[in-house]
Amino acid sequence: MMRVDVNRFGEMEVFVRAVESGGFSAGARALDMSPSAVSKLVSRLENRLGTRLVNRSTRRLQLTPEGCAFYERSVVILADLKEAEQCAAAGEAPRGRLRVNANVPFGKHFLLPLLPQFLARYPEISVDIALSDMVVDLLEARADVAIRAGPMKSSSLVARKLGATRMMIVGAPAYFAMRGMPRSADELKRHNLLGPSYARTMPAWPVLQGGAVVDVTPTGNVQASNGEALRELALAGIGLARIAAFQVRDDLAAGRLAKVLEEANPGDLEDVHAVFLGNGGPVPARVRALLDFLAETVDLGGS
Repeated sequence: MMRVDVNRFGEMEVFVRAVESGGFSAGARALDMSPSAVSKLVSRLENRLGTRLVNRSTRRLQLTPEGCAFYERSVVILADLKEAEQCAAAGEAPRGRLRVNANVPFGKHFLLPLLPQFLARYPEISVDIALSDMVVDLLEARADVAIRAGPMKSSSLVARKLGATRMMIVGAPAYFAMRGMPRSADELKRHNLLGPSYARTMPAWPVLQGGAVVDVTPTGNVQASNGEALRELALAGIGLARIAAFQVRDDLAAGRLAKVLEEANPGDLEDVHAVFLGNGGPVPARVRALLDFLAETVDLGGS
């Protein structure tokens, strides 16, 4: 049987308090401990983790990159623990209005179909959903949770990864009947490539050619404001689109769409995150309920 002989939450709390106080001495005063006890506890934590968290050569406590990452996660974990204790003590059930902003593909293929199950599990929560592929400001939009695809930029938001999906180029039989099937990156450049009308981190389509990745910029005659509109345009035979695999699983199985240059697909994945305002405080029970539910039920696949 595994022995749990390390008070990891206690170590986290001491480490976080020392960081937020600016040093071992100040942290020790806040915790009613001796500076040497705080220093030894942090050293024990570093030994257990096998990495240095704090540079001790400066007068003020200075975190290493590993220390920064551990501090940020520790703040979230301690907030979760506090909320769990509060909920258990009060017998609180998640309740209230939950405002969710999601990109259109995720909303159509996951959020909306799963909503009845979520509401049945949490009958005291009401949900306000906004679907848009534009990145919104959570405070301005008054959103509790936003679903975002692609690389996460540094921000004050807390992110929970829901999974990742492969990207692929697809087209409809009607399009191939008119324009043919591209067989290389050079041929792909001569086709009608449908792209988004909003800014993306990586607007070009990566394609393997000659052992290297070649970027092909979509310059089609139609652009669309969201990924699901691009799928509909591809289904209509207007052009080729590069979209998430989960969007076209049923279309591929039914023959409505076909993969293009899949043998030259570099296999890159697009991460999907649920982001929310953390600010180091407890996460509302209704927000935690949705985050846990999505982590449990969403299957982004990847093939």
